[in-house]
Amino acid sequence: MTNTVWQQGEVIELEITDLSDTGDGVGRFEQRVVFVPDTVVGDRTLVRLTHVKPKYAHATLKQILQPSLQRIRPSCIVADKCGGCQWQHINYDYQLTSKHNQVIQVLERIGGFVNPPVASVLSTSSSLGYRNKATYPVRISATGQVQAGYYQKGSHQLINLNQCPVQDARLNPLLAEVKQDIKKRDWSIYDEKRHQGQIRHLSLRIGRRTGEMLLTLVVKDRNLPDIETQAQEWLQRYPQLVGVCLNRNSDRTNAIFGKDTTCIAGIPYLREKFAGLEFEIRPDTFFQVHTETAEALLQVIQSELNLQGQEVLVDAYCGIGTLTLPLAKQARQVIGLEVQSAAVEQAIFNAQQNEINNVTFQVGAVEKTLPNLGIIPDIVLLDPPRKGCEANVIKSLLNLKPSRIIYVSCKVATLARDLKLLCEHGQYHLTRVQPADFFPQTAHVETAAFLQRYPC
Repeated sequence: MTNTVWQQGEVIELEITDLSDTGDGVGRFEQRVVFVPDTVVGDRTLVRLTHVKPKYAHATLKQILQPSLQRIRPSCIVADKCGGCQWQHINYDYQLTSKHNQVIQVLERIGGFVNPPVASVLSTSSSLGYRNKATYPVRISATGQVQAGYYQKGSHQLINLNQCPVQDARLNPLLAEVKQDIKKRDWSIYDEKRHQGQIRHLSLRIGRRTGEMLLTLVVKDRNLPDIETQAQEWLQRYPQLVGVCLNRNSDRTNAIFGKDTTCIAGIPYLREKFAGLEFEIRPDTFFQVHTETAEALLQVIQSELNLQGQEVLVDAYCGIGTLTLPLAKQARQVIGLEVQSAAVEQAIFNAQQNEINNVTFQVGAVEKTLPNLGIIPDIVLLDPPRKGCEANVIKSLLNLKPSRIIYVSCKVATLARDLKLLCEHGQYHLTRVQPADFFPQTAHVETAAFLQRYPC
């Protein structure tokens, strides 16, 4: 191969042999790796090289010469443009196979585990219509129409949506019609370049079990004329809508929600039933977007722990108590740790509403609160953000020496890194890894890892 071929703009023939953890297809050309979005293992393709490095390149799909047997027709007409999903063109069973392989490969490569005990990927209900929350940026089109949707893949260009096949179908009427109401009210749309205008995002939530819905407009400030009247109209039009809120975010930031939320009409939360308990969920509350699979993963955790009512359990990164409270019903004492005070307030309220009295919550960063508990827990449950655990959390766990650790992660790479640190000195061994498909039609995979301490 001459050097002139391996350059930006060149078109090459490529067979896709793997899928990356970002969802791109992977092929090899003359010992070099090429990443291609919108492909699947088994595709024979023509691709155009874009970002070219000495040993790898990114490319765009130019033509499918022979489609893979795993390729299907997407359910969404803009699936090839919208950045909300990466894998609608892939057979769902093969999506699960790919996620299973991804977890194994990352645990081996980053964690150093040999033949890690990875179970089949847990999945429930449909691979479509599962999302209980959707938050859409709002823009104004060149023709003056109000648009809401996801950004085009690899760009900041908005793809306007009137329905989305992965969100709960009961939210679709709101997505289509609220934009029209915004237009009729002549409310200004936020321009991020000039930092002017009002409406930034449209956020929709639904309780999968209760059907209760929340509608939230994220605004630069609250200068929306007649918002109270419009909010009441929405409540009358949508019988399942229980509240309309405004969230103020006046900063130049990529963060969606600001800290200040006001209920304009109805109530500022919806009720959801999860694991036999009732939870209060507000516009900015973290709650897993796939209710059914989250509950199925909880059942796996409960089965693995087999709590006998005598255990002391610490739930680090506990949020509003989604896992804390069901486990508290089976343990002697549970302590929840959470850095966000608003989440702790909701967790305490949820515990009271469900008459669970053997749980306490502490506000503070886990790396600071965990070393100072004053007790040695039998079990520690971890559910950190994507960046994984801070180094001091791992150090505290190795000092506390709980008998069992459950680590729930939304990013396999940081999970593998932290599991290696916990296991490398021979204190703990990995007994089970349970992937769960919280995000069908995407490359994301949730994973729960179970660690047992070796006897002294």
